[in-house]
Amino acid sequence: MKIILILAFIAQAVVGAPLQLGKHGTARELFVDNHIIAKLSGDLKQHLHQPVAKEVVFTTGAPWEGNTCAYYTIFRDGNIFRMYYRGSHWDTKAKRATHREVTCYAESKDGIHWTKPKLGLFEFNGSKENNIVFDGIGTHCFVAFKDSNPNCPPEARYKGIARGRPTGKKGLYVFQSPNGIHWKLIKNKPVITEGAFDSQNLAFWDAHTKQYREYHRTFVNGKRAIMTGTSPDFVNWTKPVLLEYQKGIPAQHLYTNAIEPYERAPHLLIGFPTRFLPEQGSRVEPTLMLSRDGRHFHRWLEPVIPESAPKDRKGNRSNYMAWGLVEIASRPMSLSVYATEAYYTGPDTRVRRFEYRKDGFVSLRAGAMGGLLITKPITLGRLAERLTLNFKTAKGGQVRVGLFTPGCQPIPGHTLADCKPLIGDSLNLTVGWKSGSDISALRRKHPVVRLRIEVKNADVFALQFQPWLR
Repeated sequence: MKIILILAFIAQAVVGAPLQLGKHGTARELFVDNHIIAKLSGDLKQHLHQPVAKEVVFTTGAPWEGNTCAYYTIFRDGNIFRMYYRGSHWDTKAKRATHREVTCYAESKDGIHWTKPKLGLFEFNGSKENNIVFDGIGTHCFVAFKDSNPNCPPEARYKGIARGRPTGKKGLYVFQSPNGIHWKLIKNKPVITEGAFDSQNLAFWDAHTKQYREYHRTFVNGKRAIMTGTSPDFVNWTKPVLLEYQKGIPAQHLYTNAIEPYERAPHLLIGFPTRFLPEQGSRVEPTLMLSRDGRHFHRWLEPVIPESAPKDRKGNRSNYMAWGLVEIASRPMSLSVYATEAYYTGPDTRVRRFEYRKDGFVSLRAGAMGGLLITKPITLGRLAERLTLNFKTAKGGQVRVGLFTPGCQPIPGHTLADCKPLIGDSLNLTVGWKSGSDISALRRKHPVVRLRIEVKNADVFALQFQPWLR
């Protein structure tokens, strides 16, 4: 028995410590980075997906809005969606702003059709009949969110963060509101002062690590970059540090960041940083990145919304991603994101909706030749009773899964040959073998496994070990 244990210890040391997929081994895993990937072979590759362009959902034609409205924030709040954005207009001939910057507000019941409520809070051109929700320090880039911290007091259920620059007090100020409409400063001086803040700086409660996170802009060697800090109370923040990326990634201007916890896998932070291209007429294009610790990100270099997406995206700063990744009730298979168009070029700007498949940011894709994924060793947690996949097959395609020991020895009854081919399109289909789908008994004998996923004419977007529904 001692010899067996010693050999098992040596085998584990050779292949590395096994991965724990969440507290109970049931965290959903996406293929946006290489976290669980040990080897890809055949024609199986990680494939970056672009969201599908849908309808224009919003235009900014009111007198207090204009052609430089920007820094949109969109989130779901119960039965409504909330939107916050900057109202501003630039006279391209005179090269000056035509009115002061204000923070505006809109609502929607479905994430598609939006209304601009007449809030009656602030006067513009002699009237309060407008949707201006905030007017004061920070209107250039005011960003709001609903605080999900369970210890948050009711009067601060909604929080905001924005750049302010009174004399000698440049930095990020923080705000609170009981209802998302009536706002006040939490503190009369900035809480973050290191960085450059002319961007969509943002913050949120990270329920996974139980702390507030903030992400803001700075400059490094003349290039726009992103910094981050954390806080227990939204007021006292750690010294900000620069984000870090995988080895070999080029230094590029990153203007905004659009980072948030991914609701279907809260241990993951998804971001849509905007790449700024000053040498190409100040073009901008959203990209994708993912983090597991809030600081180290895996970045993809291809744009997720290219300038060829529906119209008016080629101009100066005309293709920003809004901060917000939301589910719309009428589209249960999808997640919606939003991006701007026609910045500077028209009398107003527009916001267009785009759709991702759920978990559909990056897939493992193989063609007719087929390919194979071998995962790193994975610990089967106590609630890991079945394995599910998010996948889609094309004509003649299929997916099969085999379970192996950490040393890559097949587990009888759960090999690739034993697997019932997965065919079709599903967000959450249980993998079955000739011996069945329940892996509870196997888990006790093989607490650590590797997966071999065989893919042919198909995309695999995510996997998850789950308990049976009872």
